[in-house]
Amino acid sequence: MSLITVDAANAEFYAAFEAVDLDRMSAVWADGPYAESVSCVHPGWPLLRGRGEVLRSWALIMANTPFIQFVLTDLRTEIRDEYAVVTCSENILTADDDTDVGFAAGGSVVTTNMFVRTEGQWRLWLHHGSPVLNRIGDGEE
Repeated sequence: MSLITVDAANAEFYAAFEAVDLDRMSAVWADGPYAESVSCVHPGWPLLRGRGEVLRSWALIMANTPFIQFVLTDLRTEIRDEYAVVTCSENILTADDDTDVGFAAGGSVVTTNMFVRTEGQWRLWLHHGSPVLNRIGDGEE
């Protein structure tokens, strides 16, 4: 297997989600000795721990997401030996087949994705997303 960059691994995580492709999503996440400690916090959800529990959550989300698109901003990547952290803002558009106009919502989430290099690949070990409720500088004081 060829080594892909951390940024490419991070992009594949979002591409798998946008494609609603659980096989691709599964390939992004760490396994082997890291499987038990894989962790995920979806916005508004409790901590999920373990590869199986995390992938089940993605299956549930994907089964209920007819369309989602991410525009990532404020991307920052830090690599330290076998670990890497990517922080970013997810600007999200979703659609719903059950509405007349098809558009359901837009939102923003701040995210930390932690990757581990294992068997020559960068694999996602932790995903933590927190919704942005108020932006500093929006006139709120």
